[in-house]
Amino acid sequence: MGDVPEHWSPAPFRYAMTGIESGTSVNATDTPADIDELGVLKTSCVYRGFFDPEENKTVIAEDRDRVSCPLRAGTVIVSRMNTPDLVGAAGLVKTARAGIFLPDRLWQVTVEGSDPAYVHYWTLTSEYRSQVQMACSGTSSSMQNLSQAQFSSFAFPNPPRSEQTAIASFLDRETAKIDALMAEQRILIELLKEKRQAVIFHAVTKGLNSDAPMKESGVEWLGQVPTHWEVFRLGSVFVEANDQGAEDLPILTVSIHNGVSDKELDEYEMDRKVTRSDDRTKYKGVKPGDLVYNMMRAWQGGFGAVTVEGQVSPAYVVARPLREVLTEFVEQTLRTPPAVEEMRRLSYGVADFRLRLYWQNFKTIVIALPPALEQGSIMDAVRSQTDRFDALTAEAEQAIALLQERRTALISAAVTGKIDVRGCAQ
Repeated sequence: MGDVPEHWSPAPFRYAMTGIESGTSVNATDTPADIDELGVLKTSCVYRGFFDPEENKTVIAEDRDRVSCPLRAGTVIVSRMNTPDLVGAAGLVKTARAGIFLPDRLWQVTVEGSDPAYVHYWTLTSEYRSQVQMACSGTSSSMQNLSQAQFSSFAFPNPPRSEQTAIASFLDRETAKIDALMAEQRILIELLKEKRQAVIFHAVTKGLNSDAPMKESGVEWLGQVPTHWEVFRLGSVFVEANDQGAEDLPILTVSIHNGVSDKELDEYEMDRKVTRSDDRTKYKGVKPGDLVYNMMRAWQGGFGAVTVEGQVSPAYVVARPLREVLTEFVEQTLRTPPAVEEMRRLSYGVADFRLRLYWQNFKTIVIALPPALEQGSIMDAVRSQTDRFDALTAEAEQAIALLQERRTALISAAVTGKIDVRGCAQ
């Protein structure tokens, strides 16, 4: 924590808190509780650095009499068991709805001798996080535990109560300004994303010549297309391929964000993302120009054009071109929101996470294709435009990162007394 003002009284946190309690693990549905139902908080209620009461689950009728530790306003909720980045995460309860309870993985901390808003800001400092990281333990590197004894022994700056309130009020004002700037950047990112999608959709369905004569495609989501383009079912452009894999070919993966990889992942990434077999001949061989999709993730973007020779999971579908086509053009067409919705509509399953897009349905999707040379020109233009949007998005993301750093530094400086905010105007 370093030096603090002389009139502060740093001490273990147990001297600042008056109580710490947790609830009970109960069975609950995935939906938030209505006003007349009982709910139990999810650990995610404090994931974003503040308390979100909507992050709760409806307690099933059979477990209603097992709930304990009702939520109270003016307390601080702390995650006592979580991943290394989220264990110790906390949020301030400003208002508490009746009928909401804590699970066993969250603490409700009472700090009647201190300002709870100041205590919450303290949990957002790097000084607090470093103590959490040193104190936590667990049998798994992905799940860490924080004991009450450890938590209560953390070094707490402990300024006078009136100064705690002044610091919290100052930070409320200043972080709100920073949050507003970050919100503007996030809005900009969303607008760039929408514009990027619109540019791609127009290019792959209308072409680059705004004066080109148009015709009806006969497909609602495509609308009109240039007269010289041809309309095809995917089954007329591709055929399902089931080539056998080989020991010397790299195993390629399919990402919903990046399409098909162009090299094999390293051992760590493989173990984390791919269910592997020691027998590589069980995989499907792929060639440049193939289109590969994950049956369960196609409607989320789990597909892409193959750029290198390799092999993919036997659970994937491999589509091989029957005619001259730039598969990247087809991929970008399928990534447009209307085409994604068409894939979702054609997928079968009782719930979104069980949807599967089988080849016999995938091949019925209709697309419009310009001549091969024009496909290349369109993709060159799309890459140029999307590179510009991606650069602007990266700038906005960097601005958010810098603002977040500023926010964190400001909180740490105020909470530990590095800046005196007592005289700051309201």
